[in-house]
Amino acid sequence: MLTSLVVVVFLGSCFLAPYTSSLNLPCDSDDLRALEGFLEGLEYQIDGWSKNSSDCCSWEGVSCESPTPVRDDASFSLRVVSIVLGNKRLQGTLSKSLAGLIQLRTLNLSHNYFRSSLPIELFQLENLEVLDLSSNGLSGVLPMEINLPSLRYLDMSRNLLNGLINGGICETAKGLQVLDLSMNYFTGEIPAPSGNCRLLENLSLSSNLLAGNLPEDLFRFPRLSHLNLQNNNISGPLGLDFGNLSTLIKVDISRNGFSGILPDVFQNLRKLEQFYAGSNRFTGQLPASLSNSPIISVLNLSNNSLNGQIVLNCSAMVGLISLGLSSNRFNGPIPDNLANCPRLRSLDLAQNKLCGQLPDSFKNLKSLSHLTLYKTGLHNLSAALEILQHCRNLTILVLTSNFHNEAIPVDFNLQFNKLNTLVIANCQLIGSVPAWLSGCTKLQLLDLSWNRLSGKIPDLFGKLKFLFYLDLSNNSLSGEIPTGLTKLQSLIFRNFSSDSSQDLLFFFKINQTGLGLRYNQIWSFPPSLYLSSNLLTGPILPELGNLKLLHVLDLKNNSLSGYIPSTLSEMTNLETLDLSHNNLSGTIPPSLTYLSFLSKFSVAFNQLSGVIPSGGQFLTFPDSSFEGNKGLCGPPSLPCSSASREDPKITLGKSPEGAWESIMGLPFGFGAIVGFITVVAISFMCGWLLPQAERRTRRTGGN
Repeated sequence: MLTSLVVVVFLGSCFLAPYTSSLNLPCDSDDLRALEGFLEGLEYQIDGWSKNSSDCCSWEGVSCESPTPVRDDASFSLRVVSIVLGNKRLQGTLSKSLAGLIQLRTLNLSHNYFRSSLPIELFQLENLEVLDLSSNGLSGVLPMEINLPSLRYLDMSRNLLNGLINGGICETAKGLQVLDLSMNYFTGEIPAPSGNCRLLENLSLSSNLLAGNLPEDLFRFPRLSHLNLQNNNISGPLGLDFGNLSTLIKVDISRNGFSGILPDVFQNLRKLEQFYAGSNRFTGQLPASLSNSPIISVLNLSNNSLNGQIVLNCSAMVGLISLGLSSNRFNGPIPDNLANCPRLRSLDLAQNKLCGQLPDSFKNLKSLSHLTLYKTGLHNLSAALEILQHCRNLTILVLTSNFHNEAIPVDFNLQFNKLNTLVIANCQLIGSVPAWLSGCTKLQLLDLSWNRLSGKIPDLFGKLKFLFYLDLSNNSLSGEIPTGLTKLQSLIFRNFSSDSSQDLLFFFKINQTGLGLRYNQIWSFPPSLYLSSNLLTGPILPELGNLKLLHVLDLKNNSLSGYIPSTLSEMTNLETLDLSHNNLSGTIPPSLTYLSFLSKFSVAFNQLSGVIPSGGQFLTFPDSSFEGNKGLCGPPSLPCSSASREDPKITLGKSPEGAWESIMGLPFGFGAIVGFITVVAISFMCGWLLPQAERRTRRTGGN
């Protein structure tokens, strides 16, 4: 054992000897000049770089090596082989002087702020293997003359590049494995790549302005595993040649203009795990080879024109985790055998022409966490909720626009222990807000809007410490605002944390057109309280000011009365405050001008009076925010006359805070009156005393 260790140490020392012996060598003078030229294009110095130092190999992010073989030459110097300065906040122009680093193998300047045009000289470095300039502001076009015979990795994504993509890059870069030009402004068709790119594994051209059909040569890469073409204008059929890419693992062609039927070639794609083809114009039914794939884990075909019944062999699709078939033309019942997909976690069947009830077999979906059935023609809400409570991992449930005119169940035994998002909106449900919601202790979003719910808002919401979004608008709820809403801990202490895995697309917010707003994550929603368009009465609770993290407070179209609490100004993150169409009286608290994020405000059609506060965001609100209040006045188009400023009637409706301010002002007003009377009295006395003195003077002869 000891002998082996000695041999390893000896061999290691022999191997490292050329490098350790060169540690004291200076960097090459040509390389030093090239780096100094790079520095001249920057607006700020790089920490650890100094023009006064000739030892550029010690600079941060710079790596050097000695050429092989090492010569026993005193003038010998090290050559720069790597520059890695990603995410260093570098600003300025990208200097072409870097092309002087003829031994450079790695150049990574990603995630910086370069705003110059792309230096074409960088595409002539014969030893360059890795070129990563992603996430900058580089502009211009890719050069037509490219000489990068050693290149394996090229990432120019997230820039401002435009023009055509040079299809001849593989003429010299025959060893290219990764090509990422996504999120730029490239136009034209995808070029027919040279067959020399036989080692290409990852091709990403997503989020550009590419159009036309896919070139046939694209399907001749024997090692291609990741193909990302989403968010372009590519059209035409997918074609049978798609089945030639037998090494594919992930394909994303979503948000394009592909049309025709999906080719039945998935039996050849024996490694395909993720297939995204949503937002195209595919027609026909699901191909049998796709609906029997044992490998595929993510299948998203949403927003196409697929039709027929949903036919999936879940006994064979043992790897399926996420299924998205929303916004198609599927008909018939929800397949009973979906429950046979043992790993299914996300299911989106929204906006199809389905019918019937939720299958009882869904009780067996033990892994299901995201379920979206928006506008699918389902009925029997009570049965659906009874079934779904057995899905113990369910976290997101969207049942919007189903179960029309049914009663919302009040079964106290319903339990959804992990549910954090519940949406049963636009169903015209009758009944009251169910008490079983108090058992949904993880609830963060709740939307029961656009129904016909009646009765009082229960005080249970104050016990849901993670709730940050509540929408009960457009119902027939009555009574006063419950004090529980002023105790929502997530709007006071931020008691919630983001879960990046919750990325299921679902329709959520229903507006007056009956359409929905689609969001990618529940964290896209601002912390909000929507109680508008109900029959609520009583005051606006001053304690609502405790909700310092609230962004939206919408109380319009109710019968609320009393004054506007000045404590609402304590909701420092408030962006929208709508109190219009109520019976509020008094003045608008001047303290609301301190809400620096307030961008939408309305108190229209109430019984408010007094002067509209000025300053802050109030300078930006239109007159429509204040219309319908006969007693209000103020700039710009409701000027207050001097009479209205002094009219005591204006103060009659003031809030206690406003009244207190008036009372506090009384001593000053009273003092002014007393002072005025004193001056008049003194003047009167002076006017009376002066003639008397003059008479006495005449009688005495001036003595």
